[in-house]
Parts: sequence; structure tokens; C-alpha cells
Amino acid sequence: MRIAVFLSLFLLGFQVSTVWGLSPEQWFQEGNRFSSEGRFEEAAKAYQKSISANPLSPVAHYNLGIAYKNLMQLNQAAKSLEKAVELGPVNMDIRVTLGNVYNLQERWVDAIGQLNIVVHRKKGDAQAHGNLGWAYYNYKKGPPFKKMVILNLSQAVKLFEGQNLPEAAEATRKILEEARNKFGHSSIQ
Repeated sequence: MRIAVFLSLFLLGFQVSTVWGLSPEQWFQEGNRFSSEGRFEEAAKAYQKSISANPLSPVAHYNLGIAYKNLMQLNQAAKSLEKAVELGPVNMDIRVTLGNVYNLQERWVDAIGQLNIVVHRKKGDAQAHGNLGWAYYNYKKGPPFKKMVILNLSQAVKLFEGQNLPEAAEATRKILEEARNKFGHSSIQ
């Protein structure tokens, strides 16, 4: 009888530990699974558990930032992505996503800073050029960066077309035409 009780408690303890005692990598994989299912709240919780056990993982902070971005919790997204950049400063995908979040927050200077790094270090990133053009277009605290707006939006259209992404190219082209009309063709030489 004692052996049966001990065995039952041991097996119960084993089942609980496999459910609650996941490794950081397992929590990370759970977060990925939740994200792929569009369950971003659960994904964020799983990534947080992964990070609590392994706080130096830039990809876990990055994925947490994306989950928060999808939940439109932009302050949390920015904090997570800033930590990811701190831990993985050469990862240009993290910087593009952080720049995008800054654009959503209308933090134009911060967006310009991150996205400029990307367009100079990672050639051919259509999303970075498009978002950089958008940030320059909306920046109001200094002189208008007319040439930078047109240059980056034009490059984004070209790159999106080259990547066979016609919807992204068309959406960017509309902003480019709006910018050209606003600035006048003759002022962009």
C-alpha cells in the first residue's frame, strides 16, 4: 500500500513538474506556438516565463515585443524590443520592429534612429526604407527632410516590387505620391 501511494504521489509530482517546470526553451516554444495561433496574451505570458529563467535571450525579448505589438500594448512592446536591441545590437530585424513600434507611438526621432541603422547595415530592406520614409514624413521638430522622404519611399516601392509584394508597393506608392504633392515636384531635385 505504501509503495502504491508513493508511486501515485511520484507520478502526480512528475506530471505537475512537466506542466509547470518547463525550461526556458520550452516556454519560448510555447510562446511561439501561441503566437502562431494568434493567442498573443498567452504568448506574452510564455515569453515572460522564458525570460524570467533566461533574461539574456534577445530573441525571447524580441518575440515578447512582437506579442505586445500585436496586442497594441506599444509601451510594453517598445520596452521589450529596446531590451532585445541592448542584448542583440547587430540584429537588424529587432531594430526594424522597434522602429515600427516607435512609428506607431509617433516617436519619430527614435524611429529614424533605429531605421537609419537598418538601411545602412542591411541593404534591400523594403520595410525599413518605407518606415524610415514615413518617420521622416511625419517629423515636425526640425526642417522637413523632403529628399529623405522621397528617397526612402521610392526605394521601398522599388524593393517591394522586386520582392513581388504588390500590395505593400501600392500602399507605399500612395504615401510617396502624397509626399510628392505636399512637397511639390520641383522642390525634390
